[in-house]
Amino acid sequence: MYALPTAIAVTGPDLVLPSPDRHTPSAAVLQSAVQSPRTYSLDQALTEMHTLIEHHGYVIALCPSSAPASVAQRLHAVRSVLESDRIAVVRSDLPPLGLAVLALQLRQLSICDFSPGVLASAARLLSHYIHAGALLGSVTRLDRVPVTLQSHAKSWVPGTQFAVLATPRPELVKVSGGDEAHLPGPGFGTRMLYATGKLAPGWVTGTLAPAWQSQEVTEARLPGESARWWATGRLVEFAAAIPDISVLYQLVSSVRRDDCHWCGLELIGDRCAFCAAPLPPPSERPSQRTLAHGVTALPRGAT
Repeated sequence: MYALPTAIAVTGPDLVLPSPDRHTPSAAVLQSAVQSPRTYSLDQALTEMHTLIEHHGYVIALCPSSAPASVAQRLHAVRSVLESDRIAVVRSDLPPLGLAVLALQLRQLSICDFSPGVLASAARLLSHYIHAGALLGSVTRLDRVPVTLQSHAKSWVPGTQFAVLATPRPELVKVSGGDEAHLPGPGFGTRMLYATGKLAPGWVTGTLAPAWQSQEVTEARLPGESARWWATGRLVEFAAAIPDISVLYQLVSSVRRDDCHWCGLELIGDRCAFCAAPLPPPSERPSQRTLAHGVTALPRGAT
C-alpha cells in the first residue's frame, strides 16, 4: 500500500478530462512539456518533477508518440539528472482523445491498491480496450493510419467524409454518399466521448454510438493536438472505453504479476515501465504468482 496515489502526469492540459467523481484525482500537467525550453529551464523542470515525487512517491508520465522529439528528450533528461527510478515515461500511439481517456483510467486506478509498477505497465494493457478514431473530411495527408490510393482520390471529392479507427486495429471506411459505413466496435460496454472540430457530429452520435451500443455519449473538448494528429481540422474525434472502475480493476487484477529483475518493482506484461528492463525468459524467472481470473480473454499481445 502507498500513502499517496501515484501521480499521473500528462504533456498538455487538453489531456486532462474532468474527474467522474470526487475520489478520482486530477492529472499533473507537466509545464516542462507545455512550455518551450527557452522559457522553462531544465532547473524548473527538475524542480517540477522532484516536487511530484516528493508528494506522490512515483510519477507516471504519459507522452504521446506524436509529440515532438524534444518533449520526450526533456522527460528522459529530467529522469536521468534526478537519477530516479520513480519516474516512468510511457509513450503511447493513441490519438489525443484516446490518450486523455487512458490518462483518466489510470487516474481512477491510482486510488486502488495497485503498486506503481503494475499501474504503469497497465497503460499498455488498457490501450487495447480503447476504440479511438475520428470522422474526417479529408485523408489526403493522414499518415498515422494506412490509407489506400483509392481513398486518397476520393478525398478530393467535395463532401466526402471518412470514418477512421486508429486503435485497437486500424480501419478506414467512406461515410458520404449514403453508404452504410461500419467500423468494428467493442464487444463490451463502453462510454463514448466525442470532440467536435470543423465537422458536425451527427454521424458519430447518431450512427456510430448506437451501432457500438455505447451506454453513454458525452461531448469533450477537442485536444489542441488533434488537428495535427489527424492531419486536418475537419474532424470529429471519438473514443469509446470502459468507464466502470470495478471492471478496470478486475481487468488489471486478472493478469499475472512479476517482479522486475532489475529495479524490483512489480509489473504486468513483458517489460518494466519504470526501468524499461525486459522480463527474462520463462526458464529464468522465479516461480510466478498467478492472480484470480474473472475477465474475458485478453487480446493477443496485451500482456
